[in-house]
Amino acid sequence: MKFVTYINNSEESVGIAIEERVILLNEILKFIGEDNVSSMTELIEKFDENLIEKIEKAIKDNDFNYALLNSVKLLAPIPNPKRNIFCLGKNYVEHAKEIKLTKISDTGIPEVPIYFTKIASPAIASGEPIKFSNDVTTQVDYEVELAIIIGKGGINIKPENAEKHIFGYTIINDVSARDLQGKHIQWFKGKSLDTFCPMGPCIVHKNEIHFPVELNIKCSISGELRQNSNTKNLIFNIPYIISDLSKGLTLKPGDIISTGTPSGVGMGFQPPKVLKNGDLVECYIEKMGNLVNRVIII
Repeated sequence: MKFVTYINNSEESVGIAIEERVILLNEILKFIGEDNVSSMTELIEKFDENLIEKIEKAIKDNDFNYALLNSVKLLAPIPNPKRNIFCLGKNYVEHAKEIKLTKISDTGIPEVPIYFTKIASPAIASGEPIKFSNDVTTQVDYEVELAIIIGKGGINIKPENAEKHIFGYTIINDVSARDLQGKHIQWFKGKSLDTFCPMGPCIVHKNEIHFPVELNIKCSISGELRQNSNTKNLIFNIPYIISDLSKGLTLKPGDIISTGTPSGVGMGFQPPKVLKNGDLVECYIEKMGNLVNRVIII
């Protein structure tokens, strides 16, 4: 099941995307006797497995009104997360190798996860532009990443219980100003400029994704395939990440964990291939679709 956030009658609404259609979730919730939700975060906070079963049965047995996906404005699935995005750096071996000689990281393969956070205020949707000024940065890079959406909160979660705490998955492009990343030593500033968190186009519920998660992940720039890997190549896999991150730190419903990017980023090339005005950035993850954003230098 794919959940989307979109504009419906001038209001932000949650819907279920089925092929080229989108059904207003609140119509289904009303039909099955559940309270409306005003946002994706509210849905996640009240979600349980019984609810998804009721929604699936209602859709199967009834014809609900729908809109065509290409006729509505999609937003990022969680446009304004309650907390910063939790991110992992250097979580694919080949990516760790390709950036080892740059000024944005130390060398070698990490022995423990490298965590940082990223502001999404708001996250931008597929179809919206990545904007920046060359007065601020001249080395903007792309990073396609699988993001985990936490459904059930918890602390000190055991790896074998990690999947129980997942609501679903989405795509994030961890857009990065590499010059700022190197200048400030840490990564927060260079990762958190306005429009630097494209997300979407949907959240795929975990029931659609076999565990362990092994999905093809790609990124193309103006038609040139740059990144091409599979999430099975994560150094620290999803159960490890959730367990390790939750040690002494309570994860909450709606938290987003971006799991790292594979090799092929712009700074991995010689000379570097940074984003240029007009570039079309197409991020793809199997079963989730495409997250597409045009670069506009202002």
